Amino acid sequence: MIYQIQKDIQKAIKKADKSLIPDSLLNDGSVISFNEQASLVTHHLANAGIGVEHNYSRKAEDVLTLWAACLNMPVGTLKENLLKDMKNKPFQPSANHKFTFIDLFAGIGGFRIAFQNLGGECVFSSEWDEKAQQTYYENYGDIPFGDITKKEIKNAIPDNFDVLCAGFPCQAFSLAGKKRGFAETRGTLFFDVAEILKTKQPKVVFLENVKGLAIHDKGKTLEVILNTLDEVGYTVPSPQIVNAMYFGVPQHRERIYIVGFRKDLNIPADAFKYPAQSEVKTHFIDIREDKPVPAKYYLSNTYWETLLRHKARHESKGNGFGYAIIPDNGVSSAIVVGGMGRERNLVIDKRQHDLTPTTNIKGEYNTLGIRRMTPREWARLQGYPDNFRIVVADASAYKQFGNSVAVPAIQATAGNLLQTLGEYGYLDI
Repeated sequence: MIYQIQKDIQKAIKKADKSLIPDSLLNDGSVISFNEQASLVTHHLANAGIGVEHNYSRKAEDVLTLWAACLNMPVGTLKENLLKDMKNKPFQPSANHKFTFIDLFAGIGGFRIAFQNLGGECVFSSEWDEKAQQTYYENYGDIPFGDITKKEIKNAIPDNFDVLCAGFPCQAFSLAGKKRGFAETRGTLFFDVAEILKTKQPKVVFLENVKGLAIHDKGKTLEVILNTLDEVGYTVPSPQIVNAMYFGVPQHRERIYIVGFRKDLNIPADAFKYPAQSEVKTHFIDIREDKPVPAKYYLSNTYWETLLRHKARHESKGNGFGYAIIPDNGVSSAIVVGGMGRERNLVIDKRQHDLTPTTNIKGEYNTLGIRRMTPREWARLQGYPDNFRIVVADASAYKQFGNSVAVPAIQATAGNLLQTLGEYGYLDI
């Protein structure tokens, strides 16, 4: 509904009052993009009545007034319609939440599903990519705020939430200084996480990043992160590499998890244990599409021959680069953004007998049954339920799932995290 409102407002402006500019708040003259307006409105409506204090209620009400004027609709009716649409999204928090959390670098909400499944309520989200924002809205009912490095976005974070979640990007860290703490992270996105932790002091922080962070710059980058977390007030158990394939999804995906407890809670580092990683219980066949997939996912002969030549060239040099075919009883390689993420996860599926070209491919489709996995299969590889709405084109969907966290691995770790809080009396579980 939000995006339809945007179209309706644009149409109304063209026909009527030119002073009603959809990308402005006229009361103070500030320019706010439509997505930023939508973030204010949806967070304002979602957080109403749950005891979350924030400082943008007036501005959100101004946006609603502006929208209602453009649409020639009573503000009350607009609110009612928006709330109805927001609550019609598939992933809603429980009626009686046990704790609150914020979702930074949110992507399409892998952390959010995991923590909502455990009884949490998300009171703030941030994600700068507009297509990811669209997917987020269609599944959770609110639009994430944008660039978390901006002061005005940080100012929208409420006080007194319990958990900060962030799958933060790993940028280059400056190690020119000697302290290797809070000051050393300036200029990186982790600094923004640290700044929020220092200011808001939630009970718990849960960070996720690529496995390589553990050895980046000979371990100095991780040292900076851990020293920074200590400096802003958190006790951090030893980070651990967690592999998604041990948590019910057939994907060999190793990521480093970092958790921390606020020091004044007096929870010792050894009180928290990461979940066990011992058995692979699912394979590709368990998440394969139930029905034959469209011909467009099958490789053309031309493309297949290109992949064969590419791999042969690397093999002749002793390299292991090139395509990979995942057997039905196998586990996929980590899904990543870009063509290689799909080429390293090809499968053989001979159920589709109609290989009539539906796209502008070069040559005919191969008859070996070699195809890419579908976006829905990638969603399943990351542990997203089948009622998760994929509302973007395939290229964007692959990017979004490739960038996501693996939901079941996050949820298992979060469960242990919350269990520890409960054991020390800080959460009623």
